[in-house]
Amino acid sequence: MSTPSQEARVTRQEIAHLARLARLAVTDEELDLFAGQLAVVLDAVAHVGEAPVEDVSPTTHAVPMTNVMRADVARPSLPRDVVLAGAPAAEDDRFRVPRILQEEA
Repeated sequence: MSTPSQEARVTRQEIAHLARLARLAVTDEELDLFAGQLAVVLDAVAHVGEAPVEDVSPTTHAVPMTNVMRADVARPSLPRDVVLAGAPAAEDDRFRVPRILQEEA
């Protein structure tokens, strides 16, 4: 990888300020290390920003996609009495479940 450009240089003071904002405790050695690493990252981002993309249309995915959802169409289902026959408890043509809230119905 190329060396970071002068525009992407980050000072120790800026790293220390970011560390304070993030409430991170960093040593003097880490300030130097992080400044160099962040400069490399910023330089790489700057190179991406220079890519010739004027003729590229915006996309949401790298490959064409279609909706995989089926249409929401009503279809016949099992009769209610058959479904409720398999329930542990039923009442008034509905599943009976234990009360979880102490509210009046």
